[in-house]
Amino acid sequence: MTTATFSLQQHGIDVEDVIRNPSVSYLYEAALRYEEGSAISATGALIAMSGEKTGRSPADKRIVDEPGSSDDVWWGPVNFKLEQRVFEINRERAIDYLNTRKRLYCIDAFAGWDPKYQIKVRIICARAYHALFMHNMLIRPTAEQLETFGEPDYVIFNAGRFPANHHTEGMTSKTSVNLHFGAKEMVILGTEYAGEMKKGVFTVMNYLMPKTGVLSMHCSVTEAKDGSSDNSSILFGLSGTGKTTLSADPKRALIGDDEHCWTDDGLFNIEGGCYAKMIDLSAEQEPDIYQAIRYGAVLENVVYDERSREVDYHSTEITTNTRGSYPIEYIQQAKIPCVAGHPRNVIFLTCDAFGVLPPVSKLTPEQAMYHFISGYTAKVAGTEMGVTDPEATFSPCFGGPFMVWHPVKYAELLAEKCQQHDTTTWLVNTGWSGGGFGVGKRMSLKYTRAIVDAIHEGTLREVDTVVDPVFGLAIPTECPGVPSEILQPKNTWQDGAAYDAKAKQLAELFRKNFKTYEDGCPPEVLKGGPLG
Repeated sequence: MTTATFSLQQHGIDVEDVIRNPSVSYLYEAALRYEEGSAISATGALIAMSGEKTGRSPADKRIVDEPGSSDDVWWGPVNFKLEQRVFEINRERAIDYLNTRKRLYCIDAFAGWDPKYQIKVRIICARAYHALFMHNMLIRPTAEQLETFGEPDYVIFNAGRFPANHHTEGMTSKTSVNLHFGAKEMVILGTEYAGEMKKGVFTVMNYLMPKTGVLSMHCSVTEAKDGSSDNSSILFGLSGTGKTTLSADPKRALIGDDEHCWTDDGLFNIEGGCYAKMIDLSAEQEPDIYQAIRYGAVLENVVYDERSREVDYHSTEITTNTRGSYPIEYIQQAKIPCVAGHPRNVIFLTCDAFGVLPPVSKLTPEQAMYHFISGYTAKVAGTEMGVTDPEATFSPCFGGPFMVWHPVKYAELLAEKCQQHDTTTWLVNTGWSGGGFGVGKRMSLKYTRAIVDAIHEGTLREVDTVVDPVFGLAIPTECPGVPSEILQPKNTWQDGAAYDAKAKQLAELFRKNFKTYEDGCPPEVLKGGPLG
């Protein structure tokens, strides 16, 4: 459906040629005609280039400090304040730029599959690539829904090709991503990376949902294919922990891969699509994602052969953050509509490169809150820096850059809902065993899948456990398909004293990180951390 007469004058935009919710084919044609670097891959996906910025710019994100939301926002290193006056300057700059374009694209769509909590989002942009990206990532309205769409709840002005004025007070660069909860608007300047729009919508939901007692989460969700409404699972995990891989389970239906909410009725996906990393993608390792990269999908910043149009998924010539966006129905085991019952299990995935956390442990409510707020994983240090020890990474609620309230708010909602619905929380380590990076080996994916299968099947709920002396975690003594000797991490180390020293080092890193969140944190949550 297209129209060249759709008006955006209510938003201050006076461009005659506004294409509202154009077809995929139209956007392909426009991208190829007007946008440098665009191409069609050998599998039919649209290849697009985001320019200088090939990833998000969290240091340039600002939230307007306004009376309606100021007391709710957790101000600090994630949520930087912006004055109303400066937002108006940036908004005017974006609209002035958009008004110079010969054509604009308007995508009207929904965020949230549950109609009770769904919001209407409008994207106004100058690039066909951005329009197709958000066509994929939001929930696409039917012709009837579009006819009665009315005014949106939130509007994103994407003028990303035009820079912010870095001389403007509060600007740190020519990139600025501004969110105004009072005006229900978002302004993007100085970055054409499409992920800023996606995460902007997620940030809005992370603000709105907790106000209604709904937990918004940066996670994936799967559900048993047997039709049981109470056998869904939530998987949290930072980059590199295996969240996408473990969610692509042929035995389970996919509700969504990244953004969800937990209400009194169950779970729902916020998005209508998936946004997967493309680096090293292969049909053998990620068959579901590989087959989804076809007509209608968007490939960002990938290298390809000019003659064959075959994509080199291993190339990092442009960026290591190559991405693919596609409608969720492109995943064969996706469940539409993307809703599920209350979860039986919550799984925190971590890739512990120190090699001291157990492959699986069962968490108490206090430990669940502590580890949720901590959001731990570890990255292998770069050898070019001369550092061989892994680097601990903590991201509150496994999605720190997108949280608006204090992390405790989300953690309390998680604990409350787990208690109400008898949901068990687990910590699964997909990292190293038998020693840290450089000594031990990465946990076998075969064993990790067996652990997750046992969690889904309920096998581990009643298994005997032993308590880890450093972290206080309840470690199952057995798990089907997993050698019992690897369940106790110290048993896999040749040097027990070295294990003790490394475990104490990681425990201290946990304590140091958690000091950031102690203010306003219930005392019982502190009991969920390392012992001693």
